[in-house]
Amino acid sequence: MKIKALKKLISNPELLDKKIRYFEKKRIIQKLSVDKDKIKGHIEKSEHNLKFVTDNLKLEHYDWCITGCYYSIYQSALALINARESNSKNHDATLCLLAKNYYKEGITQEDIELLNNCFINYQDLLLYVHSKDKREEATYSTKYVFDKSKVEELRQKTIEFVNKAKDILKE
Repeated sequence: MKIKALKKLISNPELLDKKIRYFEKKRIIQKLSVDKDKIKGHIEKSEHNLKFVTDNLKLEHYDWCITGCYYSIYQSALALINARESNSKNHDATLCLLAKNYYKEGITQEDIELLNNCFINYQDLLLYVHSKDKREEATYSTKYVFDKSKVEELRQKTIEFVNKAKDILKE
């Protein structure tokens, strides 16, 4: 999903709901009951992917680090949407469900602290989009040389996202 499309969706709840209904009609989004073992499995997979990233940083396989960061974020996102009784078979549908269930525009930092980090922010949504774009570049292009500092920055942001997801899921 392009950032412009994301901005349009989160600024227009009716449009976001319409997009989610479209994904539901196509059975890309499905309702399910909460399965704590499945949620735990997504978080464990996310952490496993982060270990993969750390190991590959040492080997200087930065393209695979980018891919691992994205999938770590994606697994955490799946855990979050599963906790809200949904499942998704599509990256954009997952992003829509994250926006619908966890993004609250206008919530202040104070509100967030009061609610014990129960929401993700716009930067978290952008991280999802950017990491997917980078993952596609790393996976599908012939490019395999990436800037180590940029990869490390992505790894740190990924760790923050995974930790935020775990905090939200504790609630």
